[in-house]
Amino acid sequence: MNTTKQTNRLTLMAMLCALAFVSVATIRIPLIPAMPFLQYEPKDVIILTGGFIFGPMSAALVSVIVSFIELFTISNTGIIGLIMNILSTVAYVCPAASFYKKYHSTGGALMGMLSGTVLMTLIMVLWNYLITPIYMGYPREAIVELLVPAIVPFNLLKGGINTGLTLLIYKPLVTTLRKSGLLAFDSPSPQNSRKFSPGMTLTAAIILITCIMFILVLRGNL
Repeated sequence: MNTTKQTNRLTLMAMLCALAFVSVATIRIPLIPAMPFLQYEPKDVIILTGGFIFGPMSAALVSVIVSFIELFTISNTGIIGLIMNILSTVAYVCPAASFYKKYHSTGGALMGMLSGTVLMTLIMVLWNYLITPIYMGYPREAIVELLVPAIVPFNLLKGGINTGLTLLIYKPLVTTLRKSGLLAFDSPSPQNSRKFSPGMTLTAAIILITCIMFILVLRGNL
């Protein structure tokens, strides 16, 4: 990789870190009434977009950097929050980016994001069962009672929203970066990029509408 390409890559990764952090600092949406402290943050969308462009290892690196920035700035959950943040994001973005790296298509991206959503949910169930009683002082039995009605749906909703938003922003963002000359390397060729068909928008809309309706049902509004 020549110096210009390396500089462009580092610049874009720094931009992704900054955007991901800003999204955490400014957008926090509670999804589950039973656990209002579980809040949706769109940083995974930005990190996954970077993973689609640069690959899973770069996505993991951005995840760790952003989580450490949170730890020393806006987080009040300490080292436990840091670990949970890293585990959650990496579990989602790395499988998705790995699938897309191998299969440059909407189907590959969807399969990767579905796999990431399932893995993130399983890992968060396990780690909430192990860590939350210690961190929050809850009896483990109380956490078990919240796994199915709160923790599982929260992570499924989070994965679904991330998937829908990523499908919407990925192609326009990559197209803009290519036109600007910042992304002329380490990314799918224009031919492969076109495999993200217009049907992607419809798929994203269906996923997001489904998530919204699910949230409304959980809140008793439907």
